[in-house]
Amino acid sequence: MSRIARVPVTVDKGVDVQVAADEITVKGPLGTLKQSKARNVNISVANGEVSFVAGDESREARAMSGTMRALVAGMVHGVSKGFERRLALVGVGYRAQAQGDKLNLSLGFSHPVVHQMPAGVKCETPTQTEIVIKGSDKQKVGQVAAEVRGYKPPEPYKGKGVRYVGEAVIIKETKKK
Repeated sequence: MSRIARVPVTVDKGVDVQVAADEITVKGPLGTLKQSKARNVNISVANGEVSFVAGDESREARAMSGTMRALVAGMVHGVSKGFERRLALVGVGYRAQAQGDKLNLSLGFSHPVVHQMPAGVKCETPTQTEIVIKGSDKQKVGQVAAEVRGYKPPEPYKGKGVRYVGEAVIIKETKKK
């Protein structure tokens, strides 16, 4: 059995977990998330905890029990507290501005870049060079942050571009004559 699956997921107050035949639904103050259930994993909800047990002793069942536990733990955290990714713009003239569900970026191109936020993901710009992406779905928040970073990833000679806050960019030495 997966060692991760042995630890039950604690459900916070205000969060409701429903297990159907083929789907798990988690409702909370920040929204509702759904996840399809693995067929060889038994899931039970009791006393504010969600437990996961492999349906049989196959390697796949043991692996999926840990995977399902990690996914449900992320869903519970997302609908109660939410997730956020912070991005920083490094470079002269690089700016970001959030307007509703769109993020306008000036990244040194001849045209502005406009990124449309998907449903369930919000964007804020506390300063012109900082972007905060928030949402209840961990996968969506990470995917949007990766897409925004993909417009202009940090280059290795000056470090200019869009980077995650705290990301270490290794600067290469320039060619000497």
